[in-house]
Amino acid sequence: MERPGWSLSDFQIGKFIGEGKFGKVYLAREKQSGYVVALKVIYKTKLQKYRFHAHLRREIEIQHGLDHPNVLRLFAWFHDDQRVVLVLEYAARGELYKLLRSVGHFSERTAATYVASLAGALAYCHKKQVIHRDIKPENLLLDIEGRLKIADFGWAVRSNAKRHTLCGTIDYLAPEMVEKKAHDYAVDNWTLGILCYEFLYGSPPFEAEEQQDTLMRIVKVDLLFPKTRVISADAKDLICKLLVKDSSKRISLDDILKHPWIVKNAEPSGSCIEQKSIA
Repeated sequence: MERPGWSLSDFQIGKFIGEGKFGKVYLAREKQSGYVVALKVIYKTKLQKYRFHAHLRREIEIQHGLDHPNVLRLFAWFHDDQRVVLVLEYAARGELYKLLRSVGHFSERTAATYVASLAGALAYCHKKQVIHRDIKPENLLLDIEGRLKIADFGWAVRSNAKRHTLCGTIDYLAPEMVEKKAHDYAVDNWTLGILCYEFLYGSPPFEAEEQQDTLMRIVKVDLLFPKTRVISADAKDLICKLLVKDSSKRISLDDILKHPWIVKNAEPSGSCIEQKSIA
């Protein structure tokens, strides 16, 4: 779809569909092909204000180089005097975060399908030397068939070496990041454990009133399974194998896909449409 010399005039701009720190996202149709996309319009004044130019360039380079069914495609990008515009795949069902909030929690079938999709996508990213570092429901989108897409690579980094930058969102931080130790790909595996728990219970496992208490619970791996919901032993087993303090002992992404809970519950097509009428 990419071609040199793009500009906004190549697109028929439709409705506003979202907003980020640096700009807005619109539904659009590419005039020549009729192809429907999402346009992320980022204002250069905001990039300057937050000194985010290099960060955005890195995000674009990383996402543009990825081609996986569970990673949102970045087809092209261009800029004019005021804006940088990213031409992205359109995920019609929107944010997973909003769906999770509206249903409260997911069934084991849906949760396992999403975890399997994420494990496959992250394994692909890791093979390309990309650590995501900020997987959370707000950064996950669903396409028209209910297939999961990793959408935001703002904190992603290309690396073979250990990193030291503290980044991501508090509830999803791995213990080694909280303790400001070097970290590697295994931070994404930890986050998968957090998400698996959140998909099944409706909130992340180490959530606390005070930020400091959340950080303390993460470092201690203070993991509790509330009695409010009955969750299978297999699901708990996978969560416990992901939320391990020693990063070298966390279950690998390949082994997640072979885990009994995933094998038994995940929809092989990766397509899952959770209804809002969940009890």
